Amino acid sequence: MNSSDAAPNEQSRVTARLSILHDNPGPVARQGDRIISRTAFLSEIADLARQLPDSPYIINLCNDRYRFTVGWLAAMARGQITLLPSSRDIHAVAALRQDYAPVSLLTDNAEEAWPTSTFVYPSLDLGHSRTIEPAFPPDQVAAILFTSGSTGRPNPSPRRWGRLIAGAQAAGAALDVARFPGSALVATVPHGHSYGLESAVVLPLLYGLLLTAERPFFPADVAAALEQDPMPAILVTTPVHLKALVGDAAGPGFGTSFRAGFVLSATAPLGDDLARRAEDAFNAPVREIYGCSEAGQLASRRTTEGPVWRTLDGFRLYRGETGCWASGPTEDDVMLADEIEPVGPNTFTLQGRTADLVNVAGKRSSLGYLTQQLLAIEGVRDGVFLLPPSDADGATPRLAAVAIAPGQTPAQILARLRERIDAAFLPRPLHVVETLPRNELGKLPRAELLRLIGKPVLIRFPADHPTGPGHFPGNPIIPGAVLLDEVLAAVFPDVGSGAIDAAKFHRPVRPGDTIAVTCHGDGAATRFECRLTHSGADSGEIVLTGVVRL
Repeated sequence: MNSSDAAPNEQSRVTARLSILHDNPGPVARQGDRIISRTAFLSEIADLARQLPDSPYIINLCNDRYRFTVGWLAAMARGQITLLPSSRDIHAVAALRQDYAPVSLLTDNAEEAWPTSTFVYPSLDLGHSRTIEPAFPPDQVAAILFTSGSTGRPNPSPRRWGRLIAGAQAAGAALDVARFPGSALVATVPHGHSYGLESAVVLPLLYGLLLTAERPFFPADVAAALEQDPMPAILVTTPVHLKALVGDAAGPGFGTSFRAGFVLSATAPLGDDLARRAEDAFNAPVREIYGCSEAGQLASRRTTEGPVWRTLDGFRLYRGETGCWASGPTEDDVMLADEIEPVGPNTFTLQGRTADLVNVAGKRSSLGYLTQQLLAIEGVRDGVFLLPPSDADGATPRLAAVAIAPGQTPAQILARLRERIDAAFLPRPLHVVETLPRNELGKLPRAELLRLIGKPVLIRFPADHPTGPGHFPGNPIIPGAVLLDEVLAAVFPDVGSGAIDAAKFHRPVRPGDTIAVTCHGDGAATRFECRLTHSGADSGEIVLTGVVRL
C-alpha cells in the first residue's frame, strides 16, 4: 500500500521506516534495452507482493538482478524473510526446506526443478495503479545470508534492514558514489551473496544509480555493458574476474574504449600489481571493500595507495581478548575471521584470516601471504596454499599448494618459491593442475581443494548431537540420512545438482565420532569412502562407501 494509506496509529511507524530508494526522479533500473521508471518499479513490487505465496520464508533464486530485487522487496513488504543460500544447488535448497519450513522458492526459470514449493516469476501488470514504497523498520530482518563454505559448512547470518541500509550508505559515501548520479552499475558478482546484495542491489537504489539486470561474464560482454550508456559506469567485480578482464584488455585491439567511473573489488585481497594494471586498463581508480557475510561492509581503501584500510562511518573494528571484532549500528558486535592491526583512528591493516595463520618451526606466516608469493611467479596463472588436516600425532602437517602453470613443473615453481619465501613454508607437495574449483564468487572451498589433492575431509559429530537421544535411546546412532547429508554437504558444497547414487553402510557412526571422507574419480560419478579417524588418522574401519553423481 502507499504510505499515505496507513492508518493514523501506523503513521509513526511508517515515518520511522528507512527507504532504500533515492529521491532521484530518473529511471531506477535497466533490463536489457528496457529502462524502468521509478513508478514502474514501485508498481511491480506491489503487483508481485499481491501474488507471492503465503509462507514465512522465500528462497530467492532469480537470475535476473532486477527480478531478484523486485522479489526481495515484495517479500519484505509482506513480512516474509528472504533466504539466500551459499550456492544454487539442490542440496542447499533441501537443507533450507528442512530448517525453515514452510518455505517457498522464487525463480525466473520455469525449467528449473527444485525440491520445494516453487513459484515462477510471473508477468506483472505494468499498468497496476497501486505502488509499494520499499521502506521498512530498521529491525526488520531483510534477509538471511549463508557463508560461502570456503571455511566450513555454511552458517546463517541474519541481516537486519537498518544495518544493511547503514552499511550501503556509509560505503557509498566512502566511495564518493554521489559523483556519478544516474550512472549504470554493472556487476559481475552474484546478487545472492553479501557483497552482491549490498553493492549491486542496495547501493544503486540508495544513490540513484541505474541498477542493471544482467551479470556479464566474458570480457567483451563486460565492456559492452560498461559502454551501453554515455555516462561512465561503475564496475563491481572480484579479483578473479578483474584479472581475466585486465588480461584480455591488455591484448591487441581490445580495451581501447574500456572505461568506468571507478572499479570496486571485494571477496579476496587485491594485489598491488593487478590493481595498477586495472587502473591503467580502465583509466579509473580501483577501490576495495572489506567485509564479511556476518557483518556486511566495514571498510574501504584504494589499493594503489597502500595497505591501510579506513573503516566506514558508523563502524569500528577493534581487537579484544578473544579475537578481532566489528561493531556497527543496530546490531550486536561480530567476531571477525581476520586478524587486524590498528594503525590509527579508524584505520588498520589486514594480517590475514585467523584460520590462515601458520607456525612452522617457530616461524610465522599466513596462507594469504604465501599465496600472493606463488601468484607473483611468472607463468603461474592461478594458485593457492592450504594446510591439510593434522597428522595422527596432532603435529602441524606440511603445507600444500596447487597451481595452474602451463608448461611448468612443480620443481621449477618450487625453485622460484625458494627465492621468495622461507624454506620452512615450501609446499610439500605442490600440485600443478589444469583448473581450480572456484565458485561463482571466485572463492576456493576448502573441501573442494582437499578433494582435488586427494586429502580426506573430516566430519566431526559432537557427543551431544541432537539425533542421539531419539535414535536410539541408550544406543545412539547417527541416522543414515543425516550421515549422507553431511557427506554431500562437506565434500561437494558447490555442485549444481549432486545426489547420492549408491551407498553402503558398513558400521554405525555414533555421536562423538569423527570420519574422514576421501573421493576417487572425476566426471559425472565420484566414489567416496568414509573411515573412522583418531586425530585425523584413519583407523582402518570403513563406515560408509558410495557414489555421488554430479
